[in-house]
Amino acid sequence: MKKIYITLLLVATAIAVQAQVKSPKQFLPNYGEHVTYYHQLESYFGQLVQQSDKIMRQPYGETPEERELSVYFISAPENLKALQDIRQNHLSAIGMGTAKSTAVADKAIVWLSFNVHGNEPAAAESAMQVAYDLVNPENKSAAEWLKNTIIILDPCLNPDGFAHYTNWLRSVTGFNTHPGTQDREHMEPWPGGRQNHYAYDLNRDWAWQTQPETRQRMALYNDWMPMVHVDVHEMGYNEPYFFPPAAEPIHDFITQYQRDFHESIGENTSKKFDKEGWGYYTRERFDLFYPSYGDTYPSFNGAIGMTYEQGGINAGRTVKMRNGNILTLQDRINHHTAAVLTAVETAYLQKEKLIKNFRSYFKESRENPKGKYRAYVVKNSAKNIQLSELLKRNNIAYAYADETRKLTGYHYQTDREKDFTLEPNDLIVTTNQPKALLAQVLFEPQQRLSDSLSYDITAWALPHAYGTESYALKTIPGIKTKTAVSYKGKLEYDNVYAYYIPWNGRDAVKLLSLLHKSGVKVRYAAKESALRGIKISRGDLIVLKSDNSQLSNFENTLEVMVADKPDFEVIDSGFSVSGADLGGEFYPLLEAPKVLLLAGEGISATDFGQVWHYMDNVINYPVSIIDLQQFNRIDFFEFNTLILAEGWYNLTDPQKEKISNFIDNGGKVIAMGSALSLFEDAQGYSLTKFASEADKSAEAEQQSNAALFNRFADYQGSERRSISQSVPGAIVENITDVTHPLAYGLGNRYYSLKTSSQYYKLLNGAQNVIYVPQGYKSFGFIGSNLKMQLEDTVTFAVEQKGRGHIIYMADNPLFRGFWENGNLLFSNALFLVN
Repeated sequence: MKKIYITLLLVATAIAVQAQVKSPKQFLPNYGEHVTYYHQLESYFGQLVQQSDKIMRQPYGETPEERELSVYFISAPENLKALQDIRQNHLSAIGMGTAKSTAVADKAIVWLSFNVHGNEPAAAESAMQVAYDLVNPENKSAAEWLKNTIIILDPCLNPDGFAHYTNWLRSVTGFNTHPGTQDREHMEPWPGGRQNHYAYDLNRDWAWQTQPETRQRMALYNDWMPMVHVDVHEMGYNEPYFFPPAAEPIHDFITQYQRDFHESIGENTSKKFDKEGWGYYTRERFDLFYPSYGDTYPSFNGAIGMTYEQGGINAGRTVKMRNGNILTLQDRINHHTAAVLTAVETAYLQKEKLIKNFRSYFKESRENPKGKYRAYVVKNSAKNIQLSELLKRNNIAYAYADETRKLTGYHYQTDREKDFTLEPNDLIVTTNQPKALLAQVLFEPQQRLSDSLSYDITAWALPHAYGTESYALKTIPGIKTKTAVSYKGKLEYDNVYAYYIPWNGRDAVKLLSLLHKSGVKVRYAAKESALRGIKISRGDLIVLKSDNSQLSNFENTLEVMVADKPDFEVIDSGFSVSGADLGGEFYPLLEAPKVLLLAGEGISATDFGQVWHYMDNVINYPVSIIDLQQFNRIDFFEFNTLILAEGWYNLTDPQKEKISNFIDNGGKVIAMGSALSLFEDAQGYSLTKFASEADKSAEAEQQSNAALFNRFADYQGSERRSISQSVPGAIVENITDVTHPLAYGLGNRYYSLKTSSQYYKLLNGAQNVIYVPQGYKSFGFIGSNLKMQLEDTVTFAVEQKGRGHIIYMADNPLFRGFWENGNLLFSNALFLVN
């Protein structure tokens, strides 16, 4: 009797606890009427964890502004107790773990991601409703789903951006709503809350993992490898709702089972929306090609990756749509909630098929890889330090050669088959691993487009991004490997005359940054030379003891600074074997940059953010940021370097004159993308689109002929015709002037990631350091007309004006932070061009 009483008491207590679970509306009185502060979002999930045994929290990191990142595991209580056993069994079944327990059954694993873009608040708002509906004790259907499903719910991938947006919207609104768009709640100011602290778009960062939020999340993602991933967004408020199936182009490596699941999602979700009379569309606009999105990246890791988009950007709390309907925040929440719960239900209903196909995906990827090549060899380079870090973050296995072997493979730099010698320390990635397919996606030289109307860039091969000599092999070479690079022993020396630092990648740039900040004087090599045991290349750094008499203990100070650069050497004599002696004119002193970066309305927030992040995080070098509105307060005598990120600079003539005088007096301007328009055809500058009147007339005639031809064109094909003059993102071969400081360390070919149709014919009166030659190689989609026009155009040029320089960058070398060779190019512009 006593046992029965205790059992009844426990049951009653459990029921009482569950009954205390509050809905978002009960916990947050303004829920659905106004946006939620981030701390309120955290508090709501905190009460769910406290009141329900179906949900548990796992912190996984922190944002740059020190907000906590957390996911919530939602499942039946017995599953949560066995969570690690379930995880280990799951990883073991796909070859990514060895531990296995027979005490637990297989479960479907579903990851739900909300609010990667901070100014899409209905995503995070709906995360609360989704979580509540899943743990609500009265929801019997959800209780059934949770018996066989593990849900990992991340309510806000971008807390800093979400906080920026919600804090702003709360601060500019009152009691009354404004459905009409002529109110500031529909006019989000620069830079907006879409991006993270550094104005990076986190939804383009899944594969590259340049941002701390992404890196921390992906570590947890790889610990779980979900079978389904739902990425919840908002789009322009006049749009209805998008859910899968996705649009073309769909990457060839997306499997039939992934496509079939998309169809099931479309069928099941459309039934729910049809019943409610809600608008929606599928198979339009949102494709599955570029690998660094929240739908494609999971797809290339075996999951069903899906994007869900609700109209709502700039809607504020409520907005009148083009069709006259009023769209409220609650409407947006309702649509997301219904769609996301349908995804969970579909995963539950297809659990057995989902598990079987997920496991087959990894088995097939290893045994029958989809790509053309089975192994990738990246020749030994200092840039491989960053490449290996990227592979490690993506859980892609790699090794280093430990023997010499003659091989034949596809050579990325020449786009043809070529014999080469594999040598010790060359980096090797093979398809004999669980992440085989992801490795192929990132390394394959060509990605076939099923449709040229793509949402994003169409080429990204890592060997071109890193600028390293690389080969792709059709078979896996049976060679001896090792797990780390072996460095040769240091040269012996009798006297410390100087320190030699190769200019060969990010670590060299970070070291130069440190030397400048520490007041150490540094020289660079402008001529190839040889000293005893050391071959000096252009751009390599020399720190002379005689230049740094202010250092009381030169050797000890330098030893500490160069500790993280293992290929440095101590030089005991400045006398060269060939080339130039260290004290001569070919080793000029470098001037430490004093950098100003302009910000504000008209400037691309993401491009500004890429420069800021590069300065602050990649090389850790100080930069002053001033808003354009404060331009007249700038004291240019405080700076010697001005960076103009992509954007439209609406400057007055006196302000333009101020920049011109800054250059004439010895300043350096680095202008990127559309910022070049400030100098195009301007007096005193050589930048012009056409090198001659003949070039200008030829293009005008081409445009005129095209207009005549298009008189007979149909309306339906207008969008496709327009892309003949566009490039969403393609890799383009460039010739480099290896003798110019802007090109040091890049090699004689630079493959640029071109994301704009902007171009300039080779300039008169400037140094065309990096340019597109006739018959250039390219990878990815370039419109047919633009492809011809790009021949003999300059991509990066340097013009001397007075005592200063202006560096023209038609392409952005810092694009999304993953173009590592572009990082080095920008470093050359910042530090070496004097």
